[in-house]
Amino acid sequence: MEPVRDSLRPPRVVLGVCGGIAAYKAVDVCRRLVDAGVHVVPVMTVEATRFVGEVTFSALASEPVQTSLFDESSPIPHTVLGQTADLVVVAPATAQLLARYAGGFSDDLLSATLLATRAPVLVCPAMHTEMWEHPAVQENLATLLRRGVHVLEPEEGRLAGGDVGAGRLADPATIAQRVLELLGRDEVVGTQGDLVGVRVVVSAGGTREPIDPVRFLTNRSSGKQGLALAESAARRGAEVTLVTAAPLVVRPELAARVTVVGVESASDMERAMLAAAAGAQVVVMAAAVADFRPKAPAEHKLAKGDGVPEIVLEPTPDILAALSNARRPGQVLVGFAAETHDVLAHGRAKLERKRVDLLVVNDVSQPGVGFDHDTNAVVILDDAGSSFDIPLTTKSAVADAVFDRVSARLSAHERKTPQP
Repeated sequence: MEPVRDSLRPPRVVLGVCGGIAAYKAVDVCRRLVDAGVHVVPVMTVEATRFVGEVTFSALASEPVQTSLFDESSPIPHTVLGQTADLVVVAPATAQLLARYAGGFSDDLLSATLLATRAPVLVCPAMHTEMWEHPAVQENLATLLRRGVHVLEPEEGRLAGGDVGAGRLADPATIAQRVLELLGRDEVVGTQGDLVGVRVVVSAGGTREPIDPVRFLTNRSSGKQGLALAESAARRGAEVTLVTAAPLVVRPELAARVTVVGVESASDMERAMLAAAAGAQVVVMAAAVADFRPKAPAEHKLAKGDGVPEIVLEPTPDILAALSNARRPGQVLVGFAAETHDVLAHGRAKLERKRVDLLVVNDVSQPGVGFDHDTNAVVILDDAGSSFDIPLTTKSAVADAVFDRVSARLSAHERKTPQP
């Protein structure tokens, strides 16, 4: 018999952690859920304790870690956990856990809890690419999906051993958000965080510079990194304006916090960014603005029969420089630089030349980095000479790393500003 839920108490989530290198990310999942007002009960497999200590989860979660089916304080811990849970999430879920769950085996506390609950279950697989793609793993997942289990598939990115491919655990922010969605707690998003009350402007995408009414100059930018930045800021409580030259769709649960302004050319983007930046505390120039545009676009479509046209180019507006010149005291300005060689040297030169607080630079000639990928690897440079290396990861994780440093800048400015 399913227990009656008390709608006044915080939702109760069992967080299962399996033995994989991604177990350390479950710590972040735990923190995010607790910050969102969720009562988190951590359950670790014995193998998981080889990767992350029990004390870590016990300190961050709502209750101490449980690891054993034979706990003297509770003769049937798996039944209690299963009956009192509003949701069970397993992150990371290893191939072994998926096989035991699909086969109905219950030889440890976590697998027994999964069989003993009628609450929704979310599994977040993480394993090496070859394991993830193995037919046995995929058949076990198909079985679980048929039974109504929710699956948050892994991402592509750097794996243990330095390989790159599918199998990387989904980003902790994505996992936490999915848990909140399954709990019916979307309203929690953006109500807490280090950017509540902060206005943020983000640019995204590659601009289009017309050659004639049907042709244009552009670049490979998809706008995915800009979108990830906008969503990261919104998730942390900011009110965001996203100025984009790419057709981007904000996650439904964050859409109320993000105003999307569509533009096409560099001139369009310059006007929109300067207007939005005037009332913002943070401006992030992530768009890939075309460096050149045709000086005199043709009024009519150029025809092949007319011969090869001679196209004279001229520089587009330097939007980042214009934002730097127009910035007001205390405003944090972040630039991006996509490079193919001498990455750090070019990045530091651009940081000084444009007079920005932070510059995020990447080498787009590397596999999985930059344009049109779901992953990125960057170095965040600051105006004090420090650098922060972010190895290949999701663009969402890069966005969080950027806003970690933006938030620190805002806090430092508040401490320096005399209070009335």
